[in-house]
Amino acid sequence: MASTETASSWDFSSGTLPYYDQLYKTALRMTRSVQDTEDLLQETYLKAYRYYAGFEEGTNLKAWLFRIMKNNFINGYRKRRLEPPRVDFDDLRDGADANAPEAMVAVEADPEERLLEGEVDGDVARAIEALPHDYKMAVLLVDIQGHSYQEVADLLAVPVGTVMSRLYRGRAKIERALLAYGKRYHYLTKAPAKLRDASIDVEAVFGGVGEQGASAG
Repeated sequence: MASTETASSWDFSSGTLPYYDQLYKTALRMTRSVQDTEDLLQETYLKAYRYYAGFEEGTNLKAWLFRIMKNNFINGYRKRRLEPPRVDFDDLRDGADANAPEAMVAVEADPEERLLEGEVDGDVARAIEALPHDYKMAVLLVDIQGHSYQEVADLLAVPVGTVMSRLYRGRAKIERALLAYGKRYHYLTKAPAKLRDASIDVEAVFGGVGEQGASAG
């Protein structure tokens, strides 16, 4: 269906789903699955339709829809984690070890953990996981998933300035891990001239080869 890019209200008679294209792109980045994206959008618009009477027409419809989608995404994965263990009986019948714990339980990762899978190495992933939730979502959505500040602001229903502030603070908290990662994979050969976290021991990370030290030699 075509989407209404600048809608401030929902005209149900037209059959148009407002902001569908934008929601689809964001949902696909979050779920990494076309099927899961379609399911997430169906749930989002169904819930929006059900509770539309509580939406104040003329306010930010786009942000309202993004907030519903984000909550559905987070709550959906949390719900799956609480489901009883599932067994693939075809695998068991074919000779899989029924006593192996991994054959009995399929643990679904948190949505934040799902966004990290395969994107960064262990040290950086652990540093991101340790962030406060608001900072972590900003880092995940901007730095890991590549959303613009405006997209993240819409998704989290906060001002762009809030996204930028959370991102700065989140980056500062994981800067040590990022520096070590950059050095380990040769993205960085010397420390940047300016760090967000002034408490970082540059010599411990770079073996005494900071930018100023390099230029002095």
